[in-house]
Amino acid sequence: MRKKVWVTTPFVFIMNLLMFMMAAVSWFFNKYIFFAELALVVVLFFLLARGIFDFRKYVESLVSDLLDAQRDSDKFLEWTPFSAVAIGKNDEIVFANDSFKVEVAGDSNCLGESVEKFLNNKKVGHIFGRNGVDVSHNGKRFTVYGVTSPKINVLYFIENTYYKETTFEYLASRPTVMLIMFDNKDEILRDIEVEQSSLVVAGVEQLLQNWARDAKAIFRKLNDAFYMMIVEERYVEGFVDEKFLVLESVRKVRLDENKFATISIGVGRNAANLRESELWAKKALEMALGRGGDQAVVKHKDTFAFFGGVSKETEKLDKVRTRVIANTLLEHVRESDLILIMGHKYSDLDSVGACVGMWSAVTKGQKKNAYVVLNEAATLAENVVQAVKKATDEKVFIASSAALNIITERTLLIVVDTHSPSFVEDFSVYQRCKRTVVIDHHRMMVNHIDGALVFYHEPSASSASEMVTELIQYFGEDFLTSVEAEALLSGIMLDTRNFVLKTGVRTFEAAAFLRKRGASTVTVKRFFSNTITTYKEKYQLVSTAEIFNSCAISVSPRSMKNIRLAAAQAADELLDIQGVKASFVIYFDNDVVNVSARSMGDVNVQPLMEKLGGGGHQTMAGAQIEDADVEQVKERVMAMITAINN
Repeated sequence: MRKKVWVTTPFVFIMNLLMFMMAAVSWFFNKYIFFAELALVVVLFFLLARGIFDFRKYVESLVSDLLDAQRDSDKFLEWTPFSAVAIGKNDEIVFANDSFKVEVAGDSNCLGESVEKFLNNKKVGHIFGRNGVDVSHNGKRFTVYGVTSPKINVLYFIENTYYKETTFEYLASRPTVMLIMFDNKDEILRDIEVEQSSLVVAGVEQLLQNWARDAKAIFRKLNDAFYMMIVEERYVEGFVDEKFLVLESVRKVRLDENKFATISIGVGRNAANLRESELWAKKALEMALGRGGDQAVVKHKDTFAFFGGVSKETEKLDKVRTRVIANTLLEHVRESDLILIMGHKYSDLDSVGACVGMWSAVTKGQKKNAYVVLNEAATLAENVVQAVKKATDEKVFIASSAALNIITERTLLIVVDTHSPSFVEDFSVYQRCKRTVVIDHHRMMVNHIDGALVFYHEPSASSASEMVTELIQYFGEDFLTSVEAEALLSGIMLDTRNFVLKTGVRTFEAAAFLRKRGASTVTVKRFFSNTITTYKEKYQLVSTAEIFNSCAISVSPRSMKNIRLAAAQAADELLDIQGVKASFVIYFDNDVVNVSARSMGDVNVQPLMEKLGGGGHQTMAGAQIEDADVEQVKERVMAMITAINN
């Protein structure tokens, strides 16, 4: 009952006061009753006062005993059921209770020793002010709490080895689903004998089986080029630490100098259950394949981690997928009342060329109403835009404001040369359109358009113009004019650097088709011509470049009139310098710092630009960085170059 006094006392006093008032009222009716009630009230008041006085003496006695025990630290620390030590000003142990001597010190005489000996190299200062610090000693694990006062510092060691080891084992044994794709099997085996092809497949599968066996994993072959592993988290941690060395081992299965096997791996890590882990693994594998294959992608909730991706994409010679995509796209075009075609911000020849080619296929091949959404004031392909406008009386290009006014529920938006919603020519147009198609060749980015009706993504293609050239051949015959063919050819030539980089058989087939449709290489060459101002700006950037670890870096601290076009061309020019493997042009424009990156294939510039918030593909990429100046961005680029060289 006593421990309830603090709660009940106010109510008892109130009841006592009410009884006194009732007694006072009885004075007017019967004086004998009044004196009897008054006596009862007085007795109850003194009993209550005595109870409160006794309780307070009781509390004071307990507090006094506690303070006496604290002053006698030896006695106080012996009472505690936990391992405890008192330490001096030099962190030496001045007292240790029996529990500490047995559980922590192992029955050794620890007085006078530094307590850091038992803290697993952690400093005493790290203990105080924190809600427990984990340490291990002599095979046991503890959580250490620090209590400090002006006179004495005490450390309490709470032994919880069993719980920590059980938790660790639970987390380490969590199953993770890994999906593996022999991503260039068809291409690498197409032109070799059956016996040799069997050796290649057997070699890759033997490596994967050995890898799974060493990790004590479940390994299953799902089809000819698709495998699944279920492995414990402890081994996934090892795979990440060694950056998935199995990728390099598989690349050693070669047919010749230029033809070797590659795999892509998708990992669904730390999922809530196996089903979710498999779903994450599928998304990770899609990301790996979308970035060119020969790499591992680990998905953990909303983040992706990338490993590998050093080899060039293998060109897909099978056109069946292109035909299927074209037929599906045709169905959506026919079901639409309006088709809008849009590229990326600061559109280049490839973006505009692909848009023009698709516009021609839709308007003339399928007789549908279509427009190209373009910011003509910010395009780098002004020569192509003017040539197309001059060659036709039809309305080809419209501003985004005009496009927003004509969008309906049945409008189809075709996005070309980008797959990121943040890079499209106008985000409002993309957001307003409910039906979207994507056609792009850049390596897959984490932030990509989701929920598209058609997502035609081919990182092995040289350009978006090449992809569109293949698609529109299924839209009809004899609709492409020479100017439209030249627009497409200029896009291919831009992204291949005049058929030098990322050029495959299908690239030349697309170029041959455009040549048949009347494309003139002389006219296309004129699309690349510059004004004298742009020409001077380009060579100013080239002349001020410096070489750092086989990379050319040029910085423009001030904004120029045609800086974007000049920077892109300067980045290409810098690759012609002997010993330069990659080039980076850093410049300031529109209140942000821009980076234009190029390489000859020895350096993959796409992941470098992705770290800066941009993207692209292996030999051509870019980024825009806000809240930074050109010198800060230059330092970041140099740090990334240093990292890849080490």
